[in-house]
Amino acid sequence: MPSIELVKKNHVAFITLNRPEKFNSFNREMALLLQEELSNCAQDTDIRCVYITGEGKAFCAGQDLGEVTGENPATFDKILLEHYNPIIRAIRNIPKPIVCAVNGVAAGAGANIALCCDVVVANENATFVQAFSKIGLIPDCGGTFFLPRLIGLQKATAIMMLADKITAVEAERMGMIYKYFPNDEFKESSIQIAETLAQLPTKAFAYTKQALNMSLQNNLEQQLELEDKLQYQAAHTKDYNEGVAAFLEKRIPHFTGE
Repeated sequence: MPSIELVKKNHVAFITLNRPEKFNSFNREMALLLQEELSNCAQDTDIRCVYITGEGKAFCAGQDLGEVTGENPATFDKILLEHYNPIIRAIRNIPKPIVCAVNGVAAGAGANIALCCDVVVANENATFVQAFSKIGLIPDCGGTFFLPRLIGLQKATAIMMLADKITAVEAERMGMIYKYFPNDEFKESSIQIAETLAQLPTKAFAYTKQALNMSLQNNLEQQLELEDKLQYQAAHTKDYNEGVAAFLEKRIPHFTGE
């Protein structure tokens, strides 16, 4: 079976990390396949939302340490430059919303790949672990960028240094994730979020995502100028015209992502 599976349904690309025997930890093949599928999703006009989850009991246990030990081990700079950094950039730059459905443990790189997605949900058994300090490494995959912005510098520092295991309940409470669901509701509810997003004005979501990305480096004046530019573009989309027409006609809008 491929280490990454993709199924398209209802304008949603369902991507599954598929190495359950290794708790969906990444090797080179899996990382490059995920890059390829994200690139395909970006270019496929029929796909209007991406949903990422894991097969089995874990979402992703991070890096497969078998690749960095033994004979001819891969170096971490090569792994970051060729495996993980392109994945993080692809997730942030794809002009479509990405829902990450964390179905179990998300550790190390697995936690930080999840946290850089647009909407992160989890089942009640999920946990998030910045496991890097346990083996003398620093958080990567954008973890030092995203986590402090989600939960604050003090909390992020302690979680990274102490490698605390954060439950789904705690993650929602501290703003690390959007929401958690009971196990028996998780799959249906998380898919419903993705399918709902896919029916909404996804062109506007692309502009929203662009604005949010730039807000991480812009000052207020720069952000106001960017909002002005992007709002002008949004106001010239088919979805805007449809939304206004539907509002005036008191009907449900039919958005196409154009």
